[in-house]
Amino acid sequence: MSKPIIEVENLSKYFRISANKKPYLSLREEIAKFASSLRSGTKDKGQSYQDFWALKDVSFAVQKGEAVGIIGRNGAGKSTLLKIISQITPPTKGQIAMRGRVASLLEVGTGFHPELTGRENIFLNGAILGMSREEIRKKLDEIVAFAEVEKFLDTPVKRYSSGMYVRLAFAVAAHLEPEILVVDEVLAVGDAQFQKKCLGKMGEVAEGGRTVLFVSHNMAAIQALCTQVVILEQGKTSGVRPVGDAISMYLMAQGNSSQSTFWELKSPSKIGISKVTVVDSQNNEIDHVICGDAFNIRMEFNLKNIGKNLAFAAVFYDENGNSVCACQSNISSTVTDSKELKGIASCRVPRLTLVPGVYRIDVSLDVSGERLDFIENVIQLPVESGDFFGTGRLPEKRWGTLLLDHQWSIL
Repeated sequence: MSKPIIEVENLSKYFRISANKKPYLSLREEIAKFASSLRSGTKDKGQSYQDFWALKDVSFAVQKGEAVGIIGRNGAGKSTLLKIISQITPPTKGQIAMRGRVASLLEVGTGFHPELTGRENIFLNGAILGMSREEIRKKLDEIVAFAEVEKFLDTPVKRYSSGMYVRLAFAVAAHLEPEILVVDEVLAVGDAQFQKKCLGKMGEVAEGGRTVLFVSHNMAAIQALCTQVVILEQGKTSGVRPVGDAISMYLMAQGNSSQSTFWELKSPSKIGISKVTVVDSQNNEIDHVICGDAFNIRMEFNLKNIGKNLAFAAVFYDENGNSVCACQSNISSTVTDSKELKGIASCRVPRLTLVPGVYRIDVSLDVSGERLDFIENVIQLPVESGDFFGTGRLPEKRWGTLLLDHQWSIL
């Protein structure tokens, strides 16, 4: 078997950061402070520093032709890892082996000279990648058409908008045939159509036998493009995992870290929904649900006046942000009136038909057709695999989001 195109071994990187915060002083205050220190004969001890490890003993390998996603919370070390891979910054410890040319798009303007025109920057980037002028010229029309900057090709890029900058930078990075394409969240600067276009191009790059490393917080984009994923958590990783398993693990950790199936307003005097919980059939709070099991969503609410025509809703969203189903009281039940200013609305789901994963739930309360309250992402509901069909075999997530209760027979 051939060697991996990217091989990371025990990679670590630290930065020195200030350990004590100093207040911002005006010029007058600084002069007074300096004069006071001269009178007293004391000296300012200055700042103290501490080491911050952005990456700690990170190891993984990427094979040629793979599209690998890198996910993690803000501050997990994703951008630092890409900068080391792109040879922008050196590691503190460990080593990394790169077996191919790297083209990187890490932030707006990376690799571009602002005083040069778009055309000149295309040739400059190609030369950096080791391509001849003739090779670059053959790709020029394709790059310009993809970036949609024909009218501004001979304009200095310092006059480009951020969107034009990113379009041209991505087109150059993707079309000049690097063996390894590294792309950070910078694509979020572009519009939705451009992002879709870029994902398609990165897919073509991977299908053509080249390697893609893609950092994003958009799980739909990661799932659409990547086959493998590296999860970074506080500068550490457990290696490369299949995309479905990695996304579920990441979102499950996100949910568990924020008490996923319980939410309560700190000031319950607010008019509207004050508390949301997920409970089992015996009204015990639960932190997950199994496919096929029953559960309840309970919403505590406060009203200003006696409530007429109350309508409660709980909308479920999958890991990619797509709405998959909704529980709406004004559709499934008779419209409810409340004779009290406080109450609890309980929604019973007799049999969960969602496949394993982590689902986001938004809740709302309407009174007489007018929206009284809406809370986004109030619950993160982990759903675990279960014997939904009673056959002893567990359903697979890859075939969809919802399970249909059905039976087969031969006629």
